[in-house]
Amino acid sequence: MGVTGIKRILLLAALATSLAACGRAGDPELPPAAAAAQKAKQPGAPAEDKPFILDPLI
Repeated sequence: MGVTGIKRILLLAALATSLAACGRAGDPELPPAAAAAQKAKQPGAPAEDKPFILDPLI
């Protein structure tokens, strides 16, 4: 692998890093209809904790 191969790898690594950094940090935003439906829903009783097969490992 010559100098051109190393340059190609560095270019691809820089491209992948820049694309991975795109976007906004934080939680994804819901569409307007789903956001309105979520606001309308009142929180009820907490959800039942269902056991999972890997729980004993924790």
